[in-house]
Amino acid sequence: MTDSLLDALVDICGPGFARPARSVDRVGGRRAGFVAVPATGRAAAAALRLAAERGLSARARGSGSKIDWGTPPAGLDLIVDTGRLNGMWNHHGPTAVVAAGTRITAVQAALALQGRRLAVDPPSPGATVGGMLAVNEAGPLAHRFGSPAEQTESVTYADATGAELESDGEDGRPGIAQIRGVLTAAVLRVHPRPATRRWLGRAVSTPAGVAELVEQVSAERLEPSAIEVDLPGGGGGTVAVLLEGDTETVAGRSAHLARVWGAGTVLAEQRPSWWGRYPFGPQDVAVRISVRPEGLQAVTYALRDLCGVPVTLRGSAGLGTVHAVLPAGLPARRVTEIVDGLEQVLLARNGKVVVVSAPPALAAELRMAQPRDLF
Repeated sequence: MTDSLLDALVDICGPGFARPARSVDRVGGRRAGFVAVPATGRAAAAALRLAAERGLSARARGSGSKIDWGTPPAGLDLIVDTGRLNGMWNHHGPTAVVAAGTRITAVQAALALQGRRLAVDPPSPGATVGGMLAVNEAGPLAHRFGSPAEQTESVTYADATGAELESDGEDGRPGIAQIRGVLTAAVLRVHPRPATRRWLGRAVSTPAGVAELVEQVSAERLEPSAIEVDLPGGGGGTVAVLLEGDTETVAGRSAHLARVWGAGTVLAEQRPSWWGRYPFGPQDVAVRISVRPEGLQAVTYALRDLCGVPVTLRGSAGLGTVHAVLPAGLPARRVTEIVDGLEQVLLARNGKVVVVSAPPALAAELRMAQPRDLF
């Protein structure tokens, strides 16, 4: 059966593009059996159809930057690698059709030649369009432009049975969370590239200071593209704002916010080193917290009390979506207690918390985020 499966995958993907899995071909610590690298959506569908007919489990992989997020798979027979589903077309109007395996950086570079961009900036290095959409991975620009799912007109995909389908959903949310299969392409909105970008930063010493600075930005109606916060567990922190537009307008708005924030405000043409980066690595337990911006202060103090030490938080202060890193070495029971305690704090504030990443052995014992939790 092993040889016949490999032969069938080679017939679908072509010589050299289907192989037995190697030690690096893992999801949640589990090694796959085979890897298929289809060149078209039809081939991706055929690979999934083959897996379904033989009762095999399959998982999509883009760059692999978020491959271990969520619950580790119970079984993993086949990885469908989207690296050859690459390219962009029909991109001279308000939207672009982009193949799922295309890296966001490549799309941005191509659109920049036209003075345009996607208004997305997923934090994962090397993120692909399919990987970004699969978990609705939003960066700082979501403050102004919405999440990637909200900027998606439609997607094409192969479902778990190998059928080729298209979904356009409603309100720019094409049901991505419900898809079980492989995204093959997406129609994404395209925006003009701003002439000027400026970052303003202000140091904060307490979570209350974060709320005050964010409130000031909102009150001045400066139309920021992003409002981010970085609160290291060791104390102190920074609130930073991104202003974009034509040079004259950005200069005026920057000067105005500098006056409002007062002494200590830093104006820069380059983003802070922490901007648009996750505060956690693959061996950390990371939670995503969503709450109204005014609730971040209570969440920060509650998290400190639950963990017994201050924790690092980073993310969108303007949207109230941040990631926090729990202390290292906690057993699953303690992680669950912390998450449950935080849920109680968030309940009265219409917020939620989910565990997005953890070491594979620990993730297998935790209630990890499901795709629907990330949209």
